[in-house]
Amino acid sequence: MTYAGDRIIFDADSHLMELPDFLSAHASADILDILPNLKKSLTGQFNPDTHEGKKGHRPENVKRLLELGDNLTKGPKWHDALGAFNGKERSQALDLLGFQKQVIFSSFCARLIFGASNDDIAYGAAAAHNRAMQAFCEKDSRLIGVAMVPFQDPVRALVEIEQAIKLNLGAIWIAAEAPGGRSPGHPDHHYLWATLAEAGLPFILHVGSSPLTIGDKWMNDGTPSNLSARGGAEVIGSKDLTAIHFASNRFISTLVLDGVLETHPNLKGGVIEIGAGWVPDMIRRLDHAVEIWSRSEPQLAKMKRRPSEQIAQQLRFTPYPFEDVTQLVSESNPDLYMFSSDYPHAEGGRDPIGRFSRSTETLTKEDREKFFSKNFKVLYPNAFVV
Repeated sequence: MTYAGDRIIFDADSHLMELPDFLSAHASADILDILPNLKKSLTGQFNPDTHEGKKGHRPENVKRLLELGDNLTKGPKWHDALGAFNGKERSQALDLLGFQKQVIFSSFCARLIFGASNDDIAYGAAAAHNRAMQAFCEKDSRLIGVAMVPFQDPVRALVEIEQAIKLNLGAIWIAAEAPGGRSPGHPDHHYLWATLAEAGLPFILHVGSSPLTIGDKWMNDGTPSNLSARGGAEVIGSKDLTAIHFASNRFISTLVLDGVLETHPNLKGGVIEIGAGWVPDMIRRLDHAVEIWSRSEPQLAKMKRRPSEQIAQQLRFTPYPFEDVTQLVSESNPDLYMFSSDYPHAEGGRDPIGRFSRSTETLTKEDREKFFSKNFKVLYPNAFVV
């Protein structure tokens, strides 16, 4: 018996745990001298004595992890987890988890790439990241690797998207920012959105698409003894949680009001590991914005579908395990939300299926199936092409 049991479940968020040479081993020679130092970002969970220079876990450790069986999510996390940095071991982990498909994100590269000091570093590191991601996922069709593509230079971005397609990666992770000082709907981005739509590749906003923290000035509460849980891969504090969705909310709202979803009805997008409690309110605000401002902003009156319809048809979101999925559905639409495990990060908890099963138990059978599998298929159509 697997962790998923007889349930059909697709996992919209999991991670590989990079080693120090994740980028350098896949970078072109001309970028090596300016490549970001990934090792400095491997804080908190990385143990150089145990992990550095390794291609996988020691055989005895693999054996011990395999013996966890359907309790794998209750076992070690981060780099110590089965399949954390070795693609073959990840296939073994997936055998135990029982998920039909699993989306793979990196853990430490996002801000090194999206926050790079210049475009040569950003695009050189992104190219290395995407080759490394392909190498991790290439031997198992259940693994959907996510490429990373900065959008600030549309010409270079298009080249990297086309390369990601050749690498058979399944989604494009972008920054939740105004790329190159332009709104998402700027004409310079038209071919980027059109290429993604035509290729069936969703764009993804994920933790790391914008800075994680609320800002140091908001942590200056005059009480040095107060503690924060910040630190390590995607580990945030309580204040950060209250603001972590702001950038994604702004990006998606602007994208809709710019008419990108309306213009490209086949374009799909996911907002992953940023929670979903904010989504129903965003949708309401967008519907109100179009209704109220259509006269003074006549481009809004040209929309044939309300923002709520566009979002339901084209976007998907992953709630946090502590959020009430039934409540989210009641306030919005059952087509919007997807299951995620966050394996092997600790934030996913030791029983994500159990927690999400409890928060969806009063949904209809059809709506529960949407959450655990069907909504995923809408976002990742290429993963089901025979």
